Amino acid sequence: MEISGDAVAGAPIKGPAQWTGRGLFTVAFLGIAAGLQLVDFGLQAVSLSAIQQSFQVSDTAIGALQGLAGVLVGSALAIPLARFGDQISRKRMLLCLVVVSSILMAMSGLAPNFPVFFLGRSTAGIAEFAMVPLVYSMIPDLAPEHHRVAANLSFAALMAAGASGGFYFSGALLATASDFFAGSMEPWRKGFMLLSLAGLPLLLLGTITVDPPRLAAVGDTMAGLSLRRFLMRRWRAIGLFVGVAGCLMIAVQALNQLLTLALERRFDAEPAHIGYAIGIILLVTSVGCLPVAGFLDRLMERHFGQAVRPLIMGLSTMLALPAIFWMNTVQTLDGAFVVAGVFLFMTCTANALVPTMLQDLAPPSLRARIFALWSFVVSVFCAAGPLLAGALSDWLFEQHLLEAIIAEAVPALVLSALCAAGSFLQGLRARRPQLVPSV
Repeated sequence: MEISGDAVAGAPIKGPAQWTGRGLFTVAFLGIAAGLQLVDFGLQAVSLSAIQQSFQVSDTAIGALQGLAGVLVGSALAIPLARFGDQISRKRMLLCLVVVSSILMAMSGLAPNFPVFFLGRSTAGIAEFAMVPLVYSMIPDLAPEHHRVAANLSFAALMAAGASGGFYFSGALLATASDFFAGSMEPWRKGFMLLSLAGLPLLLLGTITVDPPRLAAVGDTMAGLSLRRFLMRRWRAIGLFVGVAGCLMIAVQALNQLLTLALERRFDAEPAHIGYAIGIILLVTSVGCLPVAGFLDRLMERHFGQAVRPLIMGLSTMLALPAIFWMNTVQTLDGAFVVAGVFLFMTCTANALVPTMLQDLAPPSLRARIFALWSFVVSVFCAAGPLLAGALSDWLFEQHLLEAIIAEAVPALVLSALCAAGSFLQGLRARRPQLVPSV
């Protein structure tokens, strides 16, 4: 039977034979650590109105904060840091990132003006950009192959809990921080300071995790391949993948990052109330989509192989389109929450299997760098979402932010679905040589 280059690139990964206690604990720790990196972004999103008033900046500046600030410095250092992650102790590097993240979180709360705050939030992106690629490079070396998808989804669930917690607990967090820190410092600043203190217990827990050896894929013919040669060899599949995930992120991040401010303006509601509801929505949609995505993957993989993953992404994206149109017609805040939940559930389902797709594609010697490169490219799209929505709000929609988000999201979702169709068809063609014996 003849095997194509695409099939070899997606060879089965050789994981450990069975779980160990420390391996399970390590996966749980990785999820908690990565989730805590996202709590401050939820707090920031809920506090946008207060931050805007503190620094007296425009919607465009706020859109840049929610988009560009997360990628400028972090994305620039992601691939060099991931190169170290492919070569040195991944556990030691993760512990260093926990320390750096805590320091940068405290510095964000002390920023005297918007440029310094913007730079601090940009630098804080280092922890997320460097940590997630390391984690996804470690999971195949910690989890047995038949549990790898479940481990990826469990890690994603813990990250989602952290992201939603920043919204859900924002009111309680700000109140606790105000009581904990004396003085006249603004509540959102005290919130960042309080979050920075979580780094110490996290660091202590991290010392008892395991640092797994790097295990090769079965039939891996790409060992020793440089990142540049790998990208040249797989450019078509990678380009379609970036189109699917990147365009989807333009739509998702515009809504995620600016929804609190948009609903506050549209319905004249309290930010803490909106943050509480969005926290629940994020948790339910981000976690609830995971078993759905896992079930669909398992059910349809025998018919389509790995091509089922872009198929799931494309169908979920198309189902999100009616929800984003509906967003502009709802007349109540509760109705807006329902529509946002439908939209986020479908887009979260579309994204759930992305890490597994990259693990299938990437050779172990390049895995962290490929995830870092993916994070950088996709995050450029993520940055474009809030930035473009903020600019459209200022220039075309007279600060009707919700209308600006919708106008940007619709074409992005259509492009994502088209790229998903192309990736699905390419996956079917790559699968065909495995099924048909050569003559």
